Amino acid sequence: MNKMLYGWLLAACCGLPPAYAAGSVDVLAQPALQGPQALRAVLQDVARAGARLVAVGERGVVLLSDDNGTSWRQASAVPVSVSLTAVQFVDARNGWAVGHAGVVLHSEDAGEHWSLQLDGKRAAALEVQAAEAAADQQRMAGAQRLLDDGADKPLLALSFTDARNGMVVGAYGLAMGTADGGRSWQSQMGQLPNGRGLHLYALARHDNQVYVAGEQGLLLRSQDGGGHFQALQGPYDGSYFAATVLPGGRLLVGGLRGSLFASDDGGDSFQALTNPIPASLNGLRVAGGQLLLANQAGMLLRSGLDAFVAHPMTVSAGLPLTAATIAADGAIVAVGMAGARRLAPSSSPSTD
Repeated sequence: MNKMLYGWLLAACCGLPPAYAAGSVDVLAQPALQGPQALRAVLQDVARAGARLVAVGERGVVLLSDDNGTSWRQASAVPVSVSLTAVQFVDARNGWAVGHAGVVLHSEDAGEHWSLQLDGKRAAALEVQAAEAAADQQRMAGAQRLLDDGADKPLLALSFTDARNGMVVGAYGLAMGTADGGRSWQSQMGQLPNGRGLHLYALARHDNQVYVAGEQGLLLRSQDGGGHFQALQGPYDGSYFAATVLPGGRLLVGGLRGSLFASDDGGDSFQALTNPIPASLNGLRVAGGQLLLANQAGMLLRSGLDAFVAHPMTVSAGLPLTAATIAADGAIVAVGMAGARRLAPSSSPSTD
């Protein structure tokens, strides 16, 4: 099951109000509902904003924890009620979240308040402008379809290097970039060799190298910070839902049925890594000096960074996990269909 479909199914199974399901509410204009039900929401990602934890999920829910994941409260203001799929903070205050309907949100107060920077309608208009400027008839036809469809394409991943420069990607090849902290955006769809408009699920960076991973084995690489991309010959044809780069530059990509591959030469070649749990990987993250893998079976796998040796931990009794990070006190905090789970601090796993 691909990541985009998984997100839609979660929305369908988790008590979405009838007005939302019928499409009678403009989710781009409807702020996230405030109430105790938010604490039981399905969560899609979690990140650190200094010592604070910020988790995002269905119906525009943003949850904050200032005690390392022991307790949570809802953010004060989120301007949309679309599902949020990913979040990143570049420092203790500045962060971005992306989600369905092509939404990009920005916070400059550690996740307390959010503003809308981009949506699918504006993203489609930007791609139309870029296609017209390139005088590319095939691209113009695709851009017009985006515009005609409206704001229905989810963004699924983001990567910011600092408070100004970032990239977001999503379904049907949607890709946008900013160089001014999101005040303006430019379409990057024409820079990606993705003529079939395959879904883009993951972004990873190391210095000037940017990697994009997607469905049907799609792997792309930029060696100039995202200016130009080339297609890589990947190790299999299944979809990749997660990617990360270790501090030394090793690229990891993972996806269906627990498939996990590593490259030590910037994506020119790959080797399979042994994953003891054959469940699709939803998240890969380096945090607290270790590698965290979240999977569809509700398990978290931990490994040291020097050599990959997976240590499985059951977290949510079979309910899918989507992401995990390390809190300021060293505890692991994982999120998914069962909400947020805090695991007691422990030492980093062995690397032998």
